[in-house]
Amino acid sequence: MKALRDSAEAIAAFDVAVYMVSLDDAEKNRAFAEGLSAKHVVLSDPLKKAADSYGVVALAGLYARRWTFYIDESGRIREIDKNVDVATAGQDIARTLEMLGFPKAE
Repeated sequence: MKALRDSAEAIAAFDVAVYMVSLDDAEKNRAFAEGLSAKHVVLSDPLKKAADSYGVVALAGLYARRWTFYIDESGRIREIDKNVDVATAGQDIARTLEMLGFPKAE
């Protein structure tokens, strides 16, 4: 839980919106987010439309790859991290936001 809090704090230093997209239905995602006390939005994509559009559908649609997309205010994808490590994801995201010059929170 401490790693999750530290990750949330690292990302909170930036003026960005964070979304997680899951192939699970809304109820399952709500339970998941509540169980982690997640501060970010968890979106449901049970029809796999968004996942397919971003090329993350894997194993004949059984799951979505854990990739992180860095999208700027204009909607341009600036970076894609295809090697997400869930243990360090928050710190990795904060480091990449810094490297890409995303704005800091005020």
